[in-house]
Amino acid sequence: MSKIGKQPISLIQGVTAVVEGSKVTVTGPKGSLVTHFKKDLVEVVVENSEVIVKPKRESKVARSAWGTIRALIANNVKGVSEGYKKQLELVGTGYRSEVQGNNLILTVGYSHTVPIEAPVGITFKVEKGVINIDGIDKHLVGQVAANIRSARPPEPYKGKGIKYMGEVIRRKAGKAAKAAA
Repeated sequence: MSKIGKQPISLIQGVTAVVEGSKVTVTGPKGSLVTHFKKDLVEVVVENSEVIVKPKRESKVARSAWGTIRALIANNVKGVSEGYKKQLELVGTGYRSEVQGNNLILTVGYSHTVPIEAPVGITFKVEKGVINIDGIDKHLVGQVAANIRSARPPEPYKGKGIKYMGEVIRRKAGKAAKAAA
């Protein structure tokens, strides 16, 4: 039995879910998201302002899909009601970022700037070396944050680069510490 799959998803005020064939459409104040699932593995039912996911058969694949689909629908419910946010921090002298229209322009130590275009549903805000990424799709917000971080990942000697807010960078000693020992 899936501990996650057994839990019903409660729909808060202003959020609705509609099951059409093999997809669940969740609509709320911030927008609408769709989750696709395999009809032969799980069954999704909306009743009494709750979404209930049940496996259709007893197989390992159906049980694993049960918890996964339930988690994806729960993420969509939270996304359309509250939204998701990731914060990235720029660490390094001369490293800066700015928003131009729908694009994020990074100046992170290269001879050129690095433009990153915001996909549909994602907004960027920049304030004092912190990049805020907002959106309703949890997966998309996380992927965009990872793409921005990959433009200049933090390095272990000085810690310079783009890191997640609160991320701890494991530091290395370097040559000077080796020579002294």
